[in-house]
Amino acid sequence: MWTPATRGRMAEIEKKTKRYPTDLTDEEWARIEPFLPSAAKSGRPARTDLREVLSAIRYLARSGGGWRMLPKDFPPWPTVYWWFRRFVRRFLFQTIHDVALMLDRERVGREASPTGGVIDSQSVKAPEAKTRGYDAGKKIVGRKRHIAVDTDGRLLMVNLTTADISDSAGAQMILDSVRKRWPWLKHLFAASLTNRRSQTDSKGTKQWITKFVPKPMRRRSHPPSHNSGVRGSRTQ
Repeated sequence: MWTPATRGRMAEIEKKTKRYPTDLTDEEWARIEPFLPSAAKSGRPARTDLREVLSAIRYLARSGGGWRMLPKDFPPWPTVYWWFRRFVRRFLFQTIHDVALMLDRERVGREASPTGGVIDSQSVKAPEAKTRGYDAGKKIVGRKRHIAVDTDGRLLMVNLTTADISDSAGAQMILDSVRKRWPWLKHLFAASLTNRRSQTDSKGTKQWITKFVPKPMRRRSHPPSHNSGVRGSRTQ
């Protein structure tokens, strides 16, 4: 028989059960909750469940859907969007990322803050982007990701530009801000950039110890020679 007590118990069970693969687990929520803004001491108490808001944001990020396509299982999309904007202004996602990165480095016996990193870029097609560019080297119309990672491959920073921005110019953009976020970063490994001299002589890179790593050459398959034949045969 359904009673208010049993209905409340079932509601708690449903709340703990993951509806979607992107829903926060209890362990994830326990780690993220301390970073969230505390409740206001005055005014009406907040009715929005921030765990549900974060699960909704994760769902949208993973599925690629629009705000208005948010399922009815989550809070109304304007509420989720309002909290998302507030989280971004408070650098919540960046803080969670950086703390998780440092904890993972300590887990494997490394210093929390990295001292060495790798920078590179990747051009990708972006047919729906409002601003795009043409990468003549890759022959791609779209956008370019300029990425900095630590020596184990953990993401330190990413900057998006149009694909026509050169690797050296994009690297300079990311170097100008990565030191503010990771102050102990000093050594950099980079592929041979378009204009190595301008990259190393610029004012923003004089504080770095940069090592350029040449990209491996692609092996080309040569067509067989017309004179190739059976070993030991002679041309008559």
